[in-house]
Formats: sequence, C-alpha cells, structure tokens
Amino acid sequence: MKTDIILNENERIDDLQIRGLRIIQNPDLFCFGIDAVLLSYYARAKEGDRVIDLCTGNGAIPILMSAKTDAESFTGLEIQEGSADLARRSVILNGLEDRINIVCGDLKNAVELFGGSSFEVLTVNPPYMTEHHGLVNPDAPKAIARHELLCSLEDVISVSAGLLKPQGLFFMVHRPHRLVDIFSLMRKYGIEPKRMRMVHPYADKEPNMVLIEGSRGGRSNLITDPPLFVYKDKNVYTDEIYEIYSNA
Repeated sequence: MKTDIILNENERIDDLQIRGLRIIQNPDLFCFGIDAVLLSYYARAKEGDRVIDLCTGNGAIPILMSAKTDAESFTGLEIQEGSADLARRSVILNGLEDRINIVCGDLKNAVELFGGSSFEVLTVNPPYMTEHHGLVNPDAPKAIARHELLCSLEDVISVSAGLLKPQGLFFMVHRPHRLVDIFSLMRKYGIEPKRMRMVHPYADKEPNMVLIEGSRGGRSNLITDPPLFVYKDKNVYTDEIYEIYSNA
C-alpha cells in the first residue's frame, strides 16, 4: 500500500474501516455516503466475476467490494474527471491497480467503451433526483452527482442491460418513490427484479432508500427482504449497521 500520494487542496484521506483500506475525498466534489456502503454490502460477486460500477464517483464501491468478494476485476466508470482522478489515486493508495480500473467516460457510451454482455455483475448508485428537484447550479459537481443532468434513470437501466451477460446481476440503491419507474424500466430492458430491501432512518420512519437486485433475463420472482433500520437513537446506529460497516 502506497503512502506517498500527493493530496490537492481540500482533499483528505479517510479510513474505510475494513482491511486497512483508505479513500481520498474532497468535500467540494461529492463524498460517498451510507448509500454506497449499503450497496457494497448488498451486492455480491463470485470468484472470477467481472464487476462494473457505474457513476462510481471517487471509487468507494469497487474499493469496498474488492475487500469482501473474490471477483476477478472491477471497473469504475465516472463522467467527472475530478472524481475519476480521486478514484484512481485511491486505487493506487490501496495498491489495487491489478484489480480495479477507473475510466472517465459517459455512461451512455459504456457499451461502446467496454463491449456488450461483458460483465457478470453491475452496481450503480445513480443520481436520485430529476432536473426539476431543487437544482441550484447545473454546472456544480455535486449537482451532477445528485441530479439526472447527464444521464437519466432510463439511461442507467438500458445501459446496464447492455453491459450485463445473460443472467448477470444488477444491484442499485435508489429512492423508494422511484420504485414504479425503476421496476417498469427494468422490465422494459430485460432485467427482472429479484430482490429488494427498504432502508429506514428509524423504525418509526418511512423508508428513504431502497436496495434492489435484478437479473438480466431472469424469471419473475421478487423477494422482499426484511427492512433495514439505520438508527436506533439519535446519532446511534443499529447493531446491523455497525455490522455492515465492519463487513462492508
């Protein structure tokens, strides 16, 4: 693991709390949150699998998944060069160049970049909000990460279908209020919803995230996992969240 990484202004190195892995973050861009940790926990990959993470940001999901799976390789695709640069340097920081490749490019061109049916597993933590939800600065990196400015939900799902091998696994974290759109588009592009888990901030609150698994060309059979509760008290995680963070 390399330690001579040069940090730019406003950058910091955070401990990922698993196998000594660390990640470079810049609050001026977009730091990863609990949604990325939960997705890396929810997704799975077998030995020899090729995994691609769309909208990879600073590479948190492939770095975390490299510690918990025996997948052969991970590719992170990110459209913003600043975030892709953070991800590349984090890969080097952790000595993972032989397993993780970060590519700066447009998600809409991913099939041309990597070839169709090239991956056994795909993960994505896409922008949650449409361009009509409270947008302030359409050129800001955070706005691009949060809002569907450079890709739509349909782009994400159609491209995912093109990248996955038959029976390949699709994992996404999103917002529950988009579930009808998500399932409709998954069916449209041949990714069958197979499993979902609602994530609630507290046991008495409505869910604010949903974890979804699909299979390209899979049979119809949706399993609803038990709800996941994040906090048991103010600023106090539940035991399951502590376990997820220690095993993400």
